[in-house]
Amino acid sequence: MGEQEKIPFTEHLEELRKRLIVCFIAVGVGFVLSYGFKEKLFQILTRPLIRVMQTGDKLIFTGLPEAFFTYLKVAFLSGIILAAPVIFYQFWMFVAPGLYDKEKRLMVPVVVLSTVFFVGGAFFGYFIVFPYGFKFFLGFASETIRPLPSMREYLGFASKLLLAFGVVFELPLIITLLAKLGMVSVSFLKKNRKYALLLFFIGAAILTPPDVVTQMMMALPLILLYEISIVGARIFGKKNSEEEDDNDDK
Repeated sequence: MGEQEKIPFTEHLEELRKRLIVCFIAVGVGFVLSYGFKEKLFQILTRPLIRVMQTGDKLIFTGLPEAFFTYLKVAFLSGIILAAPVIFYQFWMFVAPGLYDKEKRLMVPVVVLSTVFFVGGAFFGYFIVFPYGFKFFLGFASETIRPLPSMREYLGFASKLLLAFGVVFELPLIITLLAKLGMVSVSFLKKNRKYALLLFFIGAAILTPPDVVTQMMMALPLILLYEISIVGARIFGKKNSEEEDDNDDK
């Protein structure tokens, strides 16, 4: 720690630049690998919507280059997901020099768990949120109103939600790690639960499209994840006298 404090700020920026370059290269490689399967990937991505659409309904594209750029974005999204282990590794390794040796040993399992939680969040959005959300939205169709979702519109909606759910599912891991490092405590998390709930609904409103349904579908899992984080902090976090007294009282 003492040696790291003497490192000039410019060297930290150089280290950040190098790690960002590695992340961009990893995403680029993932993009190239995914582009060959762009049609199949888009088909998989649209499956939850197609299943709740009426027979014969299809996605459309309203501009000549729309389909081409949509496939590019699908490959890019897939590239980000494929590069997730590298991105998380580079992030945590950038943070690692500021930690003690015993704390650095946590980095490998943290990288693995970060990837698992991110992919798990994306799967939650795909398998749980998408079917119910799309069914709700298409329920407004009638004899005089017919939904005609475009490729670009759907991809923008779906990719934003997938990445958002992937990010928010990192919450238990981050809070548990902070508790392990002694930066937060169980008592702190409990005392500030009401503020956390407010932030969850605000964050859900920012990360999701402007409708109540998807906001609730993100805010409610966040509440559950926060409670899981408290359990993780209790199990793996550093103990202090205040918490021990609190546990004794209970």
